[in-house]
Amino acid sequence: MEEIQKASIAKRISAGLLDVIAVSIIATLCAWLISLAADYDGWNKKLEDSYSRYESQYGVTFRITEEEYNNKSSSDKENYDNAYKALVEDSEAMKAYSMVTNLMILTVSLGLFIAVLIWEFIVPLFLKDGRTVGSLIFGIAVMRSNGVRISHISLFIRAILGKYAIETMISVYIIMMIFMNTIGIVGPLVICGILLMQLILIIFTKNNQLIHCILSDTVVVDYGSQRIFDSQEDLLEHKKREARDRAERNPYY
Repeated sequence: MEEIQKASIAKRISAGLLDVIAVSIIATLCAWLISLAADYDGWNKKLEDSYSRYESQYGVTFRITEEEYNNKSSSDKENYDNAYKALVEDSEAMKAYSMVTNLMILTVSLGLFIAVLIWEFIVPLFLKDGRTVGSLIFGIAVMRSNGVRISHISLFIRAILGKYAIETMISVYIIMMIFMNTIGIVGPLVICGILLMQLILIIFTKNNQLIHCILSDTVVVDYGSQRIFDSQEDLLEHKKREARDRAERNPYY
């Protein structure tokens, strides 16, 4: 096989940043539309009203850190605990809390899924060779590691399993858990581990592949200089022609 004309890291970073911005904009718009349809603001208002009612009744503030709670006097802790218990026993407040939490996860997850599906899968189907708008602008493309044009299945694996599920949603879920105070130091360590793995892969793998590249067996190439074959048969035919040409030039080859 001919030497792969890999895209430069600078081009990949530039195209990636443009694509991330585009995906973020689409995801935000989709999440907003989903939240409107699901009445997220209405449920959030019900939850905030419940918080305010018990905070006013017991003279406490629920949104405090563990350190702030520990610094309270015994009587203040008891008052806080009583207010929290009353809040938890309020079925309407807990229903609102559950809805707000579930809708937040739903809007973020579905918004990002739709954005990645559009920008990283549907758009490249039209632009061909796995190219997003960012890739098109910076002159790079995606092909299978054997030099054959990327298939629809490989493109889907690259976009949804690689970029969405592993590289994006794991970190997003952890960030949401941190926001909701349901995860400790393990969360940030996992995010750092994913980023470190990506750095190691792009530096030390032969074709500078990231996680989504490895899962889909693809490589990012320079579109202007890399020949991409339509099928495995075309690649084999090309190799046969090359072998015949070498034999004609050198009978002893």
